[in-house]
Amino acid sequence: MNNDITVHFLGTNGWFNTKTGDTTCHLLDSPNCYIILDAGNALYKVDKYIVKDKPIFLFLSHFHLDHIFGLHILNKFEFKQGLTICCYDGGGKILHHLMKGPYTIPINQLKYDVKIKEISQGYNEGFPFMVKAQALVHSTRCFGYRFEFENRVVTYCTDTGLCSSIYDLANNANLLIAECSLRPGQNKSKWAKNPHMSPKDAAFVARDSNVKQLALIHFDADNYTTLEQRKKAAKEAEKYFPNVIFTQDDMVFEV
Repeated sequence: MNNDITVHFLGTNGWFNTKTGDTTCHLLDSPNCYIILDAGNALYKVDKYIVKDKPIFLFLSHFHLDHIFGLHILNKFEFKQGLTICCYDGGGKILHHLMKGPYTIPINQLKYDVKIKEISQGYNEGFPFMVKAQALVHSTRCFGYRFEFENRVVTYCTDTGLCSSIYDLANNANLLIAECSLRPGQNKSKWAKNPHMSPKDAAFVARDSNVKQLALIHFDADNYTTLEQRKKAAKEAEKYFPNVIFTQDDMVFEV
């Protein structure tokens, strides 16, 4: 049995859509299930790749609009196996508030079964994989995730400044999917109380956590207006960690 994880980088922008990409959404296609990472605008693409009757889990990092706007188009899909939306503990109330009129179609009116599962910090049960969650450092509550499969580990940390949680979640991971909102040399975002990471920050995490591969995502759309600027960010990260991917929308990577 092939135990590889296929990663579809569907939306690699942070903040807003531009010609360089849609806002944050990625898909992990594992042997036993599909895992969607955040629900930015790029969520609309996901049914192109969900073609098997495997469980589907959508993990939300936090509730900033560029990570949840795609929830508005859930009615586009016909997931016969249903969908489980996972969020931090207490986030279910937020989801129930958002997923109803006048904002969008209510959950109970979708064409398939949707369940909401709240996640606590630490390891969580009830999945066909192991998942560990930790709070990151952001302007609002935000979770990073570590997904452990039979012989692969994928870590997802977006919208955060440097913190101990990232190192914990990334330890010995096969792939670290990490945000890269800041430009090389930039120390803070335009929203001063909204911590983010630079290419150098992400590279330090990958290096010090013994990660095999680093994928840079969530490029601030105002900072990175061209793909060439993303390439330069990856080159900056490679000064400190050799195995860096600068992502762009619709890129596919095997773990």
